[in-house]
Amino acid sequence: MAMIEASGLTKTYRSKSGPVHALTGFDLTVPEGTVKALLGPNGAGKTTVVKMLTTLEVPDSGTAHIAGIDVVADPQSTRRTIGVSGQYAAVDENLTGFENLDMIGRLYHLGAKVSRERARELIDVFDLSAAGDRPVKGFSGGMRRRIDLAGALVTNPRVLFLDEPTTGLDPRSRLALWDIITSLVAGGTTVLLTTQYLEEADRLADDIAVIDGGRVIAEGTADHLKAQVGGHRLVVALVDEARADQALEVLRRHGDAEPTLGSDGRQVEVAVTDGPTALQRTLADLGAAGIELHDAGMRRPTLDDVFLQLTGRKAVDDDDPDTGSVATNKTSKKEARR
Repeated sequence: MAMIEASGLTKTYRSKSGPVHALTGFDLTVPEGTVKALLGPNGAGKTTVVKMLTTLEVPDSGTAHIAGIDVVADPQSTRRTIGVSGQYAAVDENLTGFENLDMIGRLYHLGAKVSRERARELIDVFDLSAAGDRPVKGFSGGMRRRIDLAGALVTNPRVLFLDEPTTGLDPRSRLALWDIITSLVAGGTTVLLTTQYLEEADRLADDIAVIDGGRVIAEGTADHLKAQVGGHRLVVALVDEARADQALEVLRRHGDAEPTLGSDGRQVEVAVTDGPTALQRTLADLGAAGIELHDAGMRRPTLDDVFLQLTGRKAVDDDDPDTGSVATNKTSKKEARR
């Protein structure tokens, strides 16, 4: 069963410089109990999608359904089905962690007893027992993100929207949050994840959709998308950056695509099909040309390679500037599940 379905979504915003076409025919399907990662460059429309699917924005055209509920026609039922966690922790810093969760439960009319019980349960699940009765203003960044995610789960939502959930976290806190997300999905929760960390998408997502220009331009598993950009990357590190143009020409002869030069002016790489043969011939030609190397070798393609080839840009660390982030609204493995 598809828990998230979007078809033909469009959205245009008005600005002083003219219309901004945030979505231009966006389609998406997310099966129940899976993680779909939404990747795209700055301004691609990721946050606009999340806002529409969580009832914060109304599309100009197209349809969207959450667990079979029409998002536009029945926003109240939609909100009772979803949880949302944005880029920034949306909690009251003067309240304790427990009080924040209890308040959310009461706002959802769960009743005093159920709200307290659910708050204590989530405090334990998110390993916040030692800090749950302290004001949130004393929490670390990782603890704030955990209490924010816990808030998105107070109502036991069937669908969870995570908009850049680990932005700004240290590696340890990020890994801890990944484990929590993996556990949620194992329990049947459906997740739509937007992220700036390609490793995060690779680790968590069952399926990835790449969005650019307000529509999905590629979709599939991480391995499937990587296979589309070539089997291997041939990489050489030059001793003298002045020889970069010559090295590019050599790799152009042996590669399957246009070679690229790294920002340091010394690392040159190209996609190849027959890795060992291409490497041997490339090294021979570079040697014949007198081009010295620090290092040379092969590597498998990454999601960053996919991103660059599909969009012409590298992954960035900000979301859609024209629409802002989903920072509030409390209406929110793969490896572990193998």
